[in-house]
Amino acid sequence: MATKSVLITAGPTWVAIDSVRVISNTATGETGLLLAEKFAQQGAKVTLMLGPVSNCCINKKIKVINFKFFDELRCKLIRELVSRNYDLVIHSAAVSDYKPRSICRTKISSRKKLLKLSMVPTEKIINHIKKMQPRAFLVGFKLEPGANKNRLLKEAKNLIKQAKADLVVANTIDNGKYKACLLGKGKLYGQALNKSALVKILTKVVSEKI
Repeated sequence: MATKSVLITAGPTWVAIDSVRVISNTATGETGLLLAEKFAQQGAKVTLMLGPVSNCCINKKIKVINFKFFDELRCKLIRELVSRNYDLVIHSAAVSDYKPRSICRTKISSRKKLLKLSMVPTEKIINHIKKMQPRAFLVGFKLEPGANKNRLLKEAKNLIKQAKADLVVANTIDNGKYKACLLGKGKLYGQALNKSALVKILTKVVSEKI
């Protein structure tokens, strides 16, 4: 990996509902951080796009680009893909699937008895990556809480087709237990029962592929 350039997205994204409040998710960015550290140890030039989580212990060799909001991630990712060629792109960020149809320019009053939000789907950022860098090896992530193995494999196949991904990590949390499947085009590369095991398998497969 010493001559390879790696781009990783990690962590949650925010969408605003008013001037001070946001909707987020519970992603920690742990998997992306572990992957960035592992590839940096292998000598790759790593750029980590990191959402609003702590990054105090990141290897100084890793270039960090921080973001908070969905639109911020989208713009910064496009800018990075336009300005630099990458051998590997790992899109592990937990991207917001919905955003409010409209955002209040001021703080919404806390005295309301009922607050209704009209939400619309966000665009799928991962669908743009191969269009911008067709030669990059693309790894996508798909989280389906409570899903069994068959469901995970089905979701992984759909994402491979949709985003033209080379590899997809379909993961789940079922009764507090983490499980993940690594699926390529027509091949199951392995399964993991924790994030450390996932990182070990994923880095090995990717290193062989690129």
